[in-house]
Amino acid sequence: MKKGKTTGARALIKALESRGVEYIFGYPGGATLPLYDELAKSSIKHILARHEQGAAHMADGYARASGKVGVCMATSGPGATNLVTGIATAFMDSSPIIAITGQVPRAMIGNDAFQEVDTTGITIPITKHNYLVKRASELPATIEEAFYLASTGRKGPVLIDIPSDVQKEEFHLQEVKRKPLEGYKPTITGHPGQIRRAIQQIKASKRPLILAGGGIFHADATDELIELAESGNFPIVYTLMGKASIPNSHRLCFGMIGYHGRVEANTAISEADTIVAIGVRFSNRSTGKLQNFATQASIIHIDIDPAEIGKNVPATLPIVGDAKHILAELTKQLKKSNIDGSKHEEWILHLASVRKKHPLRGRMEGVNTPNIIRKLKEVAGDIILVTDVGKHQMFAAHYFPVDTPRSFLTSGGLGTMGFSVPAAIGAKVARPDKKVAVIAGDGSFFMTSQQIASAVQYNIPVLILIMNDYCLGMIHQLQDVLYGKRYNACDLERIVDYAKLAESMGAVGIRVTEEKDIESAISKGLESERPVVIDFILEEKENAYPMVVGDTLLDILE
Repeated sequence: MKKGKTTGARALIKALESRGVEYIFGYPGGATLPLYDELAKSSIKHILARHEQGAAHMADGYARASGKVGVCMATSGPGATNLVTGIATAFMDSSPIIAITGQVPRAMIGNDAFQEVDTTGITIPITKHNYLVKRASELPATIEEAFYLASTGRKGPVLIDIPSDVQKEEFHLQEVKRKPLEGYKPTITGHPGQIRRAIQQIKASKRPLILAGGGIFHADATDELIELAESGNFPIVYTLMGKASIPNSHRLCFGMIGYHGRVEANTAISEADTIVAIGVRFSNRSTGKLQNFATQASIIHIDIDPAEIGKNVPATLPIVGDAKHILAELTKQLKKSNIDGSKHEEWILHLASVRKKHPLRGRMEGVNTPNIIRKLKEVAGDIILVTDVGKHQMFAAHYFPVDTPRSFLTSGGLGTMGFSVPAAIGAKVARPDKKVAVIAGDGSFFMTSQQIASAVQYNIPVLILIMNDYCLGMIHQLQDVLYGKRYNACDLERIVDYAKLAESMGAVGIRVTEEKDIESAISKGLESERPVVIDFILEEKENAYPMVVGDTLLDILE
């Protein structure tokens, strides 16, 4: 290489180092070997996934647990397409990741070359932005721009597709040009007039309610949310993604809304006269039939993404901007207005009485999911809990209270089975100071169970609890409720011993069949310095019945 020159691969790795990237989760291939050659010389640590989907989920879990941008990498063709599910998961939940993919040489693009696929075309709908880099000199600026896009405004995944010959191409560093990013200026501060009108609406309200979504933790606005609620004595409910937005033990917290929501939370939505919705998408699992949602309420919708406001539920008063800033400003002005929070006490007591009349219905004895989750909380305390998707996810949302931000990670929007194990690995890498546990069903665990080998290889001690009922639990439940108990294609049978599977990959495997062994198994798993898989053989199939108000299950699913 001539003096003063560098290669595309070296420039990319140096750009990642300059952005403070410490880890890349990936799987190499022929079209990314120039990048891997340079990566080996860098300060960045590489975590080798056992499947590219796992690499994307690892980067996602890293981002959710840390608040930083996660980075994953895969080769061209099938390597890139294997990333797609993980990228879509991050996109639906607004998680900031950078996905780097190799591509065939520029001259071969469009010729159906070996392991060629139109990666940028495939990922347009599931990324915030993507790039096909045609010149090596563009890479430093592309990396800088990609990180800015992923981590600002409504956060989300950005993909960078790099032909292998671009990675090898040499260029002079003085050829690097910084161009302004036009047309992208996310609104941070809310409109002062809209904030004043919101104050007037809130003060006039007799039954105000705060609805917290995933946008709260993405904005690191938990403290601001609590201060707002306490300043006006406002009850709070949350979406599944908003669970960790407020300490669940807080006296103003009334639980999760929606299809699997708490009765008191859905009652609050039905009876509120003003709802301050923050960082929520108003998805169908939260709202049910839109014509029946919050019919008595004026809705103040706060979101950094203007496209979300009014998309599903009409907003009486929209405020576009960053939740952290807007909540702080609302609190400041509410305090100045001398709001009397005591007038909302009757409303709060009413919701508390509904909660008392409708306690959670899960059994607190035996080897069943609610009891196992309750014992996990008792033994583990303040940990990061990562759930997979299925009945266990809903049980975890109700039976595992969390009190710290970024401590409940789940696939909410896409509902991706297989999310939990690799996401937990990423979360533990991001937060080595915290214990990280997984709640998964036997079906969802098996989808990405090979990632245990990665946890073993890099000595990443995550605890995995499998709720094993030998079936696809949520499918079984829906066929039970909606299809006359005609169970079809949901029986997994007693084929796999998951404890032995874990041991075969170098992890600790434990099998639990009796209640007396639950706590000791969890304690052993938490104390271990190795990855641990506990296979809980459930006594029976137990439905996570929806507890909605005013809608039937069929209404919501339609």
